Amino acid sequence: MNLFDYLVMALYALMIVLITFWAMRRVGSTKDFFAAGGKMPWWLSGVSHHMSGYSAAVFVAYAAVAYQAGITIYFWWAFPIAVAVLLGAAIFAPRWARLRVHMNIESPMEYLATRYNVPTQQVLAWSGVLLKVFDVGAKWAAIAIIINVFTGFNPLMGILIAGALSLFYSVMGGLWADACNDFGQFIVQFVAAIVMVIAVAIHLGGFSELIHIWDRLPPQHTVIVQEPYSLGFILAYFIIYTLSYNGGTWNLAQRFIASPGGKEARKAALLSAVLYLIWPLVLFWPMWAAPLLFPDLADPSRSYSLMAMSLLPNGLIGLVLVAMFTHTLSMTSSDTNAITAVVTRDILPVLFPTRFAHGKPSLLAARVTTALFISITLLIALNAGRFGGILSLLIVWFGGLVGPISIPMLLGLLPWFRRCGPAAAIASWAVGVTTFFVVKFLLPGGSTALVVAAPVLSSLVIFITLGLLRRSPVSVEVDTLLNALNQDGPASQPENIGIPVSHRGTH
Repeated sequence: MNLFDYLVMALYALMIVLITFWAMRRVGSTKDFFAAGGKMPWWLSGVSHHMSGYSAAVFVAYAAVAYQAGITIYFWWAFPIAVAVLLGAAIFAPRWARLRVHMNIESPMEYLATRYNVPTQQVLAWSGVLLKVFDVGAKWAAIAIIINVFTGFNPLMGILIAGALSLFYSVMGGLWADACNDFGQFIVQFVAAIVMVIAVAIHLGGFSELIHIWDRLPPQHTVIVQEPYSLGFILAYFIIYTLSYNGGTWNLAQRFIASPGGKEARKAALLSAVLYLIWPLVLFWPMWAAPLLFPDLADPSRSYSLMAMSLLPNGLIGLVLVAMFTHTLSMTSSDTNAITAVVTRDILPVLFPTRFAHGKPSLLAARVTTALFISITLLIALNAGRFGGILSLLIVWFGGLVGPISIPMLLGLLPWFRRCGPAAAIASWAVGVTTFFVVKFLLPGGSTALVVAAPVLSSLVIFITLGLLRRSPVSVEVDTLLNALNQDGPASQPENIGIPVSHRGTH
């Protein structure tokens, strides 16, 4: 790294600052802060959904998998996500936008008070916030490794730099700043990734050599299903991705909530699905070729960073660092905005109903909560090793726990599960979380597939079974809500279709 690289990074930081100042002018209420006023164009929502779906961990933890195991990373990560989001474009994405139209929601958990009841909403909200604290902390730890490789900065300094920049634009600009910065970051990443592919091709001896790397790599690198990424692991993660990328991960639901209507949300999901299908191939190709350029690396998680440092001229090194840096900022800032929405719209009004009303006080609470959440996740990042490292936090902990939290939320949108009430929601959550801790800590030697699959499958079975066994009638409010989500229509005031706006649901 030299002056040219740091200049590129400074220009990138300036771009973020300018976009944030622009976004600040569009934020006058929590509706603008959390849902972009329901005015986000589909192409911006789609790109933002894609960029918010993965962090710099792709260039650290996933780069290590690509270095050691080859193409399996694409087939258990990118390809299943593309299929899951394509499925969600038809089923889930339009319903999120319709929820905002019909209920004026700003948080993805807000509708659960009507769909189930307030206690169910609070259980899912609190557990989701706790899970996201660890998930976001793992992403800060990943960017710290990258900054350390490129600049030599202490990982603590890397975490603080990334956190401070995210803190600024998350607190000040809300979802508009997140999404617009996501788009700018995608452009930067696009250029940097193409540059990296060209550099690798040149050092391998030409572009034709990119196709022939598999002839020179160990045969295992072309095996799709290999331990610990077994077929069971891939299928379990497909279920998790379907839940997570269609709204179970709250920041991704926000991209659809911010769309003007169901049709725009569907187009946004389709764009994101196409990007997940194609773009990771560009990102992973240099990682797959890395063993040919840097054989026998002691720490494969540094492979992508070392390639950039060794193969690129100054200036472009800074560009690649910025591209990897942007992924963490995209995901962590959007996660922060979603968590803040849940805390501000769902948790605080229940705990302090007179103090945290909607309007200006809520906007102030949103900004304070954003700052507190980022600070806590930075502390987690500094102690990532205590939880088994970055890959363990991302794959095992998040993968194992996101299912039990998101099943009641996602399936609660669908009319096929209208008989699944609060008892089914709470029981499925409790059984899923309990199953995770049992297979994780009480069954030593269990495979990664078991730790990831058992919680989501047990939660799903309990949710469906209790719905089938339910004998009490479905409330009029729940029926009205589910019917309203089935098709696009003119924007209606919530009271006109019988759906309460506040946290009064008890069904």
